[in-house]
Amino acid sequence: MTSTRTTRRIIAVGSGKGGVGKSTLSANLAVSLARRGMRVGLIDADIYGPSQPRLLGAEGRKPTATDEKKLVPVQTEYGIGMLSMGQLVKPGQAIAWRGPMAGNALGQLIDADWGETETLIVDLPPGTGDVQLTMIQKYKPAGAVIVSTPQDLALIDARRAINLLTEADVPIIGLVENMAGYQCPECGAISDPFGTGGAEAAAQELGYDFLGRIPLELGIRTASDEGIPPAASGGPGADAFNAVAGKLTDWIAR
Repeated sequence: MTSTRTTRRIIAVGSGKGGVGKSTLSANLAVSLARRGMRVGLIDADIYGPSQPRLLGAEGRKPTATDEKKLVPVQTEYGIGMLSMGQLVKPGQAIAWRGPMAGNALGQLIDADWGETETLIVDLPPGTGDVQLTMIQKYKPAGAVIVSTPQDLALIDARRAINLLTEADVPIIGLVENMAGYQCPECGAISDPFGTGGAEAAAQELGYDFLGRIPLELGIRTASDEGIPPAASGGPGADAFNAVAGKLTDWIAR
């Protein structure tokens, strides 16, 4: 039995700041990796603001439990299992928990019955608080992907997240620049409301890989709200998400 037990790697996706598209990237990375033949699970560790059930079209579907009272992930139509606090509370219900309760919730999500899943993508909450510390201390990730928008304000917080992870000896896989460039649907002109190149410059300065840019596209927002990850449909932004997933796949292989 021991020889056949699956050893799982945890890939954390963090940002240091909310609103930079971390959850959307996490969902699409998981989908893209699954389409490459990997056995992938997705954990929505944003205990207070879970969004993965909406992003993967799994709202209203609750996980079951084993006889040992372990959660059984909800299987999505995109080939990945998923667990989120959004599946365990009523829609719109505030989760007003202190730190230890949030840490215990994370433990239940990670220690669930993940079967033959090899890789867990963990969508971390913003900041550097209790959930991140519990993750590092009890379930040390194999590596972390850092997401930031190009502007300086987001990069400041991204650096804090990097600092927390590196001090705990969690390898930084690389940085992703989200919301990078907007193409006007009328005239085709490209504008950069959040700036451009900030995350790439930060990656170069800090000595980490730059994994790619995700454009600021209306189609990504629309598909995400409809629970259709672009990486699964080949829709807007699919190439960008798949390119990042390709570099993550290479890192895992190494």
